[in-house]
Amino acid sequence: MTIRVMLVDDQVLLRTGFRMVLAAQPDMEVVAEAGDGVEALQVLRSTAVDVVLMDVRMPKLDGVETTRRICQEENPPKVLILTTFDLDEYAFSGLKAGASGFMLKDVPPAELLHAIRAVHSGDAVVAPSTTRRLLDRFAPMLPSAGKEPQHKELERLTDREREVMVLVAQGLSNGEIAARLVLSEATVKTHVGRILTKLGLRDRVQVVVLAYETGLVRAGGHG
Repeated sequence: MTIRVMLVDDQVLLRTGFRMVLAAQPDMEVVAEAGDGVEALQVLRSTAVDVVLMDVRMPKLDGVETTRRICQEENPPKVLILTTFDLDEYAFSGLKAGASGFMLKDVPPAELLHAIRAVHSGDAVVAPSTTRRLLDRFAPMLPSAGKEPQHKELERLTDREREVMVLVAQGLSNGEIAARLVLSEATVKTHVGRILTKLGLRDRVQVVVLAYETGLVRAGGHG
């Protein structure tokens, strides 16, 4: 199955570089490009896309707002935010807007390709530990940082599910959580699935973001 990719970036040279990397892959095809968010939304109305590589700083409509609008559509493509170290706050906003993860613009080609395949398969491509470091930096800016958990949906979780959610937010994989709680990995996967369903979240990245926003996990990664 070919992964249909769209490149959204106002730098033509950067799009050309990404296109060359992706064109060499037997399972990927660049089906569309756009130089800003407005153009991207127009193109998506008539083009079937699986994964969007989204720049954040663009004219007319930035990548964060474009991501938000894309993710509000029915059956939207997955969005992978492209950022630089000095734009981490945009990456955070992008995750909140619905992106499945973020990558640095100077990422090695092999990592970019792995990320696109992971997003396409339904995984969040950002390691939760990376997301946690990002949120540690911006946790003081979050409205509920430092308070007791304020998200009423958290009350729907069982004690075990809350325990699993904290460990997910601290960056542990299903296997590591299974070892910590002396459960099978399949059981942990079931718990994670229930957490996503009960809280209306799409992936592990959103679990991490919500855990910080509600104060379930504090800066430094401690619940």
